[in-house]
Amino acid sequence: MQDWNPALYLRFDSERTRPASELLTRIYHPQAAIIADLGCGPGNSTALLRARWPQGEITGVDNSPAMLEQARAALPDCTFTRADIAAWQPPQPPDILFANASLQWLGEHTRLFPRLAGLLAPGGVLAVQMPDNWQEPTHRLMRDTAQALGYPAQAGREALLAAQTYYDLLCSSGCEVDMWRTGYWHVMPSVEAMVDWLRATGLRPWLSGLDAAQQAAFLAHYRARLEDVCPPRADGQRLMHFPRLFLVARRAA
Repeated sequence: MQDWNPALYLRFDSERTRPASELLTRIYHPQAAIIADLGCGPGNSTALLRARWPQGEITGVDNSPAMLEQARAALPDCTFTRADIAAWQPPQPPDILFANASLQWLGEHTRLFPRLAGLLAPGGVLAVQMPDNWQEPTHRLMRDTAQALGYPAQAGREALLAAQTYYDLLCSSGCEVDMWRTGYWHVMPSVEAMVDWLRATGLRPWLSGLDAAQQAAFLAHYRARLEDVCPPRADGQRLMHFPRLFLVARRAA
């Protein structure tokens, strides 16, 4: 798959960083010294961690060279490592594992979440935010478009497990769990702006295996469907609903 595009991703920086900020407010660990940002992207979430724990040893982990280059330039006092989150092994048990909008791209969550919880130091915190928009029009129409055009039905990622399942997985791993779900209504100036947002994330796996003509056909069909399901509101703006699941799990001391 083509590498991530940091510039396109950061076009909606404030909207993408807001869930990370809200996740951060629910973490209480004033003495945290070893912190990892799993799926750090261009470093926008890592910057929040640096501000919260200025003396901490902070490592950003990502598998995108382009994203890591951007993050290193923005945060030279943090360490950035290219690795697959599912296989990454910290040199010592972290006090905080922070994963903002990254774990939804990985499969086998029934194994992944207990593994991550098991990496924590005693009293450590696993803080996770994942888009929970599998059934939202924005993502349902990606699958519908691929089917309508006869393109490969590759979803790019799986639907999340039930929230209760994540709770059970983390409780069984020796954690106390705080869990909530928030639905954001992003105010967008146009359908084209919505597509720009999604081309940086959810649309990537659908477009990556297509040639230029196929990509154009996919996006034309997708835009037309979005026009129907996300009509302009009273002020001419469009609303994009974006639910997110939050989990904060603290390992027993």
